[in-house]
Amino acid sequence: MQNLTNYIDEFPDGHPVKVYVEENNLIKELFEELFKTDIRVDFQKFYNIFNQISEVEKHFARKENQLFPYLEKYGWTNPSSGMWAFHDQIRDEIKIARKSIENRDLDNALNDAMIIYNSLSQLILVEEQRLLPNAMNLLNEDDWKEMYEGDKEIGWMLSKTPIRYPEPEQEDYIHPSLDKKKRDLPFSLEDRTHYDEGYLTPEQVNFIFKFLPVDITYVDENDRVVFYNRGDDRVFPRSAGIIGREVKFCHPPKSVDQVLKILEEFKAGRQDTAEFWIQFKGKFIHIRYFAVRDEEKVYKGVIEMSQDVTDIRKLEGDKRLLDWE
Repeated sequence: MQNLTNYIDEFPDGHPVKVYVEENNLIKELFEELFKTDIRVDFQKFYNIFNQISEVEKHFARKENQLFPYLEKYGWTNPSSGMWAFHDQIRDEIKIARKSIENRDLDNALNDAMIIYNSLSQLILVEEQRLLPNAMNLLNEDDWKEMYEGDKEIGWMLSKTPIRYPEPEQEDYIHPSLDKKKRDLPFSLEDRTHYDEGYLTPEQVNFIFKFLPVDITYVDENDRVVFYNRGDDRVFPRSAGIIGREVKFCHPPKSVDQVLKILEEFKAGRQDTAEFWIQFKGKFIHIRYFAVRDEEKVYKGVIEMSQDVTDIRKLEGDKRLLDWE
C-alpha cells in the first residue's frame, strides 16, 4: 500500500488525515533535534524537546475518541483494541523516560528516549500504511467534516491550530450545539434531546442525576430554585417544596449573607466560583458554587454542588486493578 507521505500535499489543508501526517512529521523532526542535543551540555533544551514529544498524547486521544468511533461505525474495530493498547504502551514508556529525566539519570534517559523513538516510528508506519489509508476508504466526506469540533476539544501537537475542514467559506458554519448533521447512529433519536454533544431521553437524564455521587441544586437567574437531584445518599436533605422558592430562604440565617454575596459577585461577573468545606456528621463535605453563563456571558444562574469527599481525601498512590473479591 502506498505511503501517505508521498501524496499528502494533495489533501486540503485542515483535513484530519493531513493533520495526523503533519503531526507525524513533527514527531520525526523533534526526535532528530533531540538526538542532536547533548543532554549533559544542554539538559533544559533536551527536556523541552521531550515535553514537546510528549504532546503526542493529543494525537493518541484524537484517534481514540474521534477516529476510532467512526471506524467502528463501519465495522472496523481492530484499532480500538490493538492500536489503543500500543498507545498505552508508549504512554508508559514516556512516563518512565520522564522519571529518568527528572531524576537526572542521564544514561537511562537517553536509552528511554530511544525506546520511545522506536515505538513511535513503528506506530507512524502502521498509521500511514494501514490505519489512515483504510480510514479514507471507509469514511465519507461528511464524516471528515464532522471531526473538527471534537478534535478542537482535545487539541493538536502542532504549534498552529489547523484550519477548519472544510474552510468556513466552503461550507456554512454550523454551531456545535445545533445538531443539524445527518447522523447514522445505532439507536433511535425518538424522544431524545440533543445536548452539547450526545442524545438523552428524559429517563436517562434522571438516571444520570440520580446516580451522580454529588448533590446538585440549580438556582436560575431570578434566584429561584428550579432543580435538585434526588440521589439516595444526599449530603443535605431536599424536598419538592424547595422548587420555586427564593434561594435566600433555603439557607439558615447565619449563612444567608454569604449566599447573597456569592449571587452579587456572580451577577456582576467579578467571580465565577466559590467553595467551602465543612465537617458534617463525621464527614468531610466539599461545597462549590458555579456561575452559569450563556455564550454571550449573560448570567443564567448558579449551580450548588456538595460532595462527601471523606474517602476521597484518604486516597494515595495508584489503584489500577479491581478488588471486588
